[in-house]
Amino acid sequence: MIAHVEPFHAIAVSRLAHDMEAAGHSVIHMEFGQPSTGAPARAIALAHTVLDDEAMGYWESVPLKSRIARHYADTYGVNVDPEQVILTCGASPAFVMALSCLFRPGARVALARPGYVAYRNTLKAMYLEPFEMDCGEAERFQVTAAALEALDPVPDGLIIASPANPTGTIIGPEEMAAIAKVCRSKGIRVVSDEIYHGLTYGGRAASMLEHLSDAVIVNSFSKYFSMAGWRLGWLVVPPELIDAARARMGNLFLTPPVLAQKAGLIAFECRDELEGHVETYARNRTILLDALPKLGLGRIAPPDGAFYIYADATEFTNDSLAFCTQLLRDTGVCIAPGVDFDPVNGRRFIRFSFAVSTPLIEEAVRRITPWFADRRLPQATHSI
Repeated sequence: MIAHVEPFHAIAVSRLAHDMEAAGHSVIHMEFGQPSTGAPARAIALAHTVLDDEAMGYWESVPLKSRIARHYADTYGVNVDPEQVILTCGASPAFVMALSCLFRPGARVALARPGYVAYRNTLKAMYLEPFEMDCGEAERFQVTAAALEALDPVPDGLIIASPANPTGTIIGPEEMAAIAKVCRSKGIRVVSDEIYHGLTYGGRAASMLEHLSDAVIVNSFSKYFSMAGWRLGWLVVPPELIDAARARMGNLFLTPPVLAQKAGLIAFECRDELEGHVETYARNRTILLDALPKLGLGRIAPPDGAFYIYADATEFTNDSLAFCTQLLRDTGVCIAPGVDFDPVNGRRFIRFSFAVSTPLIEEAVRRITPWFADRRLPQATHSI
């Protein structure tokens, strides 16, 4: 039997947006979680030199693995051997490798709903069983230790993301420690997606490695480092999984792009430039948090980190995909439908990515303000 994988609906909305641009329309892209900025200037300069001087080939950067290991010591106070770092072709292959190393087909893996669409669909594609835990406002849209403790039967695995996509919520350090305690006592293996680390607004995002030494960590250069198109990520695996992870990387993907590995090493030393991007995101976040409630989008998940606003649009729609499509056609502002992230309640949620320039955020607000004013549903249609 071939696994059934649902489509990523935001991709279809984005395709329409690009078709509109090709036809001459002005479009503001807020549908995907990708920075509108490029890689750090020093990384780009090095890449030009490498292209001119090196043939490149299949290669794994030992200096980059060592630099990532040092990052864990400096940032989280966790000792990681460089051999535990597996360089990958972005976070998506890293996630596939993590699941492949940890679970047999049929294993049951718990995750928050709402959550990143590819978690659910990748689990299905790999013949694993996703068990989505309904996480609402009371839980700040995150898995809690109490909810995990209550699960019967006990899942084989757990996927967490902090900051999370689509909500941007962060699991606090005490709750993270409590989740780790439950997983340790019940033998639940953890995959922690930490791709949005570095993108926080106030509090620090803890790594699960601070609490659980055998957690498998997924990260990449796509978000904080502004290198989405370079396709470079990494796994941190416990020592007993090094050989399994390396075998999967070598057979399935060979090596990450050599050019990206060389640029990535330099990107670690470009903090001033990268923190400037975070300051832009913080401004954009403030603009949206001020503007959206005035449009009728007052119920917003706490955007502690990442670069998303996940808003309840019950006042306007029970079909977020159709709603986002019409918003794009009428205003040129492209956002993501919540149904991607939550197949149960997501039809009444929408997600804005604010990883664009501040002038574009301001223009988007200007365009959508009259559009929202004309579309609030009558009270009688607000049922979920």
